Amino acid sequence: MKRIALFVLTNLAIVVLLGVVTSVLGVNRFLTARGLDLGTLLAFALVVGFVGSFFSLLISKPLAKWSTGARVIGQPQTALESWLVETVRKLTTQAGLQMPQVAIYEGEPNAFATGAFKNSALVAVSTGLLQTMSREEVEAVLGHEVSHISNGDMVTMTLLQGVINTFVIFLSRVIGYVIDRVILRNEDDAPGMGYYVSVLVLDLALGLLGSIIVAWFSRQREFRADAGSARLLGSGRPMINALARLGGLESADLPKAISAMGISGRPGGAFSLMASHPPIEDRIRALQALGA
Repeated sequence: MKRIALFVLTNLAIVVLLGVVTSVLGVNRFLTARGLDLGTLLAFALVVGFVGSFFSLLISKPLAKWSTGARVIGQPQTALESWLVETVRKLTTQAGLQMPQVAIYEGEPNAFATGAFKNSALVAVSTGLLQTMSREEVEAVLGHEVSHISNGDMVTMTLLQGVINTFVIFLSRVIGYVIDRVILRNEDDAPGMGYYVSVLVLDLALGLLGSIIVAWFSRQREFRADAGSARLLGSGRPMINALARLGGLESADLPKAISAMGISGRPGGAFSLMASHPPIEDRIRALQALGA
């Protein structure tokens, strides 16, 4: 699985696009002849930063269906589909949620949950996961995904990303202005090339640092969702078994749009700070520490 969700990349791209559009339309009036208008800049950063995040959230469910080719189960056609729907229904009822859409997609072992709202979410599992795991293990994975929904992880990620986007936009322009005026000594009323180059570089650099923060949060929510599965099933053993099985399998890469929503990832090495999922061994140890 990819280490950084396209959720992050999508809304960063939207932020850049909005920045270009607002510049063309002349909406970004925080640059004045007397310098930076910090109040206007902060308002601009808030609007642009959060619009990208919330747009990514709103399109998350249709984008997930499109990118995986997931087929939503309307009327179950097989005993397995009936079991899958009823198991999700049981788990969501226990969690106090309304029934989400349940889908199956072709692929190696993985699963995900997504959606902008708790009570209109999507839970999807791959054919590979259904074929390689016992029903108890699949139920544990479904409990993990339902816990993501119950915990409001998608909304929390959206808010976190919006805050990070706001700081990136605000700080990059403040620092770019200082570089242009103080270091490069541009005395013109209009910002010089130094400002625009600095802002571009800082948007990328600060955005990368922000992605590390988002990835850290993503790893923490995986531990919480594992623990949530243990609570829903009354035991952590099924989740431990499911994770152990995933650890011995070649887990498929999900499309970037939903990679952070998957049940497993392949973090490690120099890129561990950017991983959306913690190592499976750490997740198993955390469950064992809960007395599972």
